[in-house]
Amino acid sequence: MSLEVAACLTRADDARSLTPCQRQRFARRRSAGGDLRRARDPRMRDIAFIALGSNVGDRGAYLAQACAALAALPESRLLAMSSIDETEPLGGPIQGAYLNQMVALETALEPHALLAALQRIERDAGRARDERWGPRTLDLDIVKFAQQEVHDSDLTVPHPGLDTREFWRREIGQLGAIA
Repeated sequence: MSLEVAACLTRADDARSLTPCQRQRFARRRSAGGDLRRARDPRMRDIAFIALGSNVGDRGAYLAQACAALAALPESRLLAMSSIDETEPLGGPIQGAYLNQMVALETALEPHALLAALQRIERDAGRARDERWGPRTLDLDIVKFAQQEVHDSDLTVPHPGLDTREFWRREIGQLGAIA
């Protein structure tokens, strides 16, 4: 870590977010053409907006289980949750309606590590990936981050479906100033 960055870091009782000094430093790095994703300080935190969905079994219980699991992730804390919406499935076989919810998760996990954690939470809830667009106990999607984008073969953030899913945009809007 450079002396400039080290001088910028402070120890707070709750060091879960960037200090104004850190934000200024990373903004300078970004405006200077640096790639924030490659140059991230390991203690830097971002806010991930994660969509939760369920259309099998006790849908509300699966959403609650997912919220608890997200809150327990290392280097992360749950900041806010939207209300729960019921929506029709988007394609695929005939299936029941979904309960959907958006959460804001502050995390220091890198995007691919967060994706792996979300897939583990889905598996723990009995999610089977047998059929594309098929019914599921739990579906967790990284919809967007507050400060970063990812574009590779394994993960695209912001989620390509964000523009076509009005309920996601409405739920993000409910999260207010965090979004």
